[in-house]
Amino acid sequence: MFAVWLMALVLAGCGEKSQPLLMTSGDNYPDNLSQWQILSINGNSMELADTVVPYELNTPLFTDYASKLRTLWIPQGQQASVVDDEIQYPVGTVISKTFYYPVANGATLQASEGEKSLFSPEKGLPLDKVRLVETRLLVHQEDGWVALPYVWNEQQTDAVLEWAGDSMQLTVTGIDGSTEEKPFAYIIPDANQCAGCHAEDDSRQAVKPLGPKIRHLNRNFTYAYGEENQLTHLIKAGLLTGLDDVKSASQNALWPNGRPDETLAHRARSYLDANCSHCHNPKGAARTSGLFLTMDTPLDATLGLCKRPIAAGKGAGNRPVDILPGHAEQSILTYRMETLEPGEMMPELGRSLSHTKGVALVSEWINQMDSDDTPCAGGGYSY
Repeated sequence: MFAVWLMALVLAGCGEKSQPLLMTSGDNYPDNLSQWQILSINGNSMELADTVVPYELNTPLFTDYASKLRTLWIPQGQQASVVDDEIQYPVGTVISKTFYYPVANGATLQASEGEKSLFSPEKGLPLDKVRLVETRLLVHQEDGWVALPYVWNEQQTDAVLEWAGDSMQLTVTGIDGSTEEKPFAYIIPDANQCAGCHAEDDSRQAVKPLGPKIRHLNRNFTYAYGEENQLTHLIKAGLLTGLDDVKSASQNALWPNGRPDETLAHRARSYLDANCSHCHNPKGAARTSGLFLTMDTPLDATLGLCKRPIAAGKGAGNRPVDILPGHAEQSILTYRMETLEPGEMMPELGRSLSHTKGVALVSEWINQMDSDDTPCAGGGYSY
């Protein structure tokens, strides 16, 4: 790994602050996260390299109540571009996502709702207030994206590349304001399992970013100089081109508090988009289910309204259809969000706990649907 470290030093330039590692080809990936020089430990805080951009999502993916620090690095002189409402990132781009839990009383891990971040551009991430768990990298090389899982050591000084993933027994408190301690198995997916969510289609091979898309990034972030829209920030920094009007760009709902003009339907659809649509789309791994949960899916059987399951088996929870308007308690969708049974819970990867507020949001949306205005009226179900 010395060659990788030396390469980083050469790229940084003599006498200049180190820059992130540019690795456009090859598979001699650094054993330690620190060698990428994206994140660094400085005293009692985790800091970002100068050219690394932090970002947050409107409605993020739920992962067992963990907080996340997300970053984007685009090599010097390169730009991401918007093509057909999708951001295309240049070769060399590195996207990181660090999972952590706030810590109370020196040891107790705290549940985080909506990934409320403790990171600030001025002070970094305070290590005395968090427990670092893992950092996942997506690296764009010449032959495509590669997913790399790094697991933080007990000393919280560095993270090690673990191709086979990992699991650890954790206990959190503060779920829904409760003081009850909740033990669970936190699962870190292996490199191949990362494709279970990040693969572009049902071949499960071509990995691509999920979070840093226009509709997820279109929100404000508090930078060192003040608050600004994240897309506007990238454009001003010369890192993004091809987006003419940020104000008219697509935008998911802001979780969990929302914006004043956001409807219940938009909030629920945004949640399903963030948590389910990477598989439940016409090209995804769950395409054979006929259930699509992308933002542009029409409000009909393709979204699950009155649609009988195709091959859910026990995963149906003895409920008749994916979404029974007016009756969340009889809808398969909410059952699969609630259950912790292996092979039945959804998403399949990334959680060992049920997201109470997420289930409540989707349930409220289903319950307010008028059953008289759907294909279910009269008791008929679509297939």
